[in-house]
Amino acid sequence: MTPNLSDDEVDDICAGLVQSAAKIRFLTTLGLHCLRKPNGAPLVNRAHFDRVMGVPDKAHTGATSGPVWGVH
Repeated sequence: MTPNLSDDEVDDICAGLVQSAAKIRFLTTLGLHCLRKPNGAPLVNRAHFDRVMGVPDKAHTGATSGPVWGVH
């Protein structure tokens, strides 16, 4: 997974918007900090997006990736 949202992911979030400036305006209204790529497209950090959108961080949820071998 890349550290930034892909162009396709940004397009899904900004469905219906075509111009890069319109996408950036919309993303900032969501509370996201957007930079511009050299081609003018929005650049959004994935971790920042997850924090703003309320996606729980796996490192802090206590979730484990393996089986629980103890008796509960």
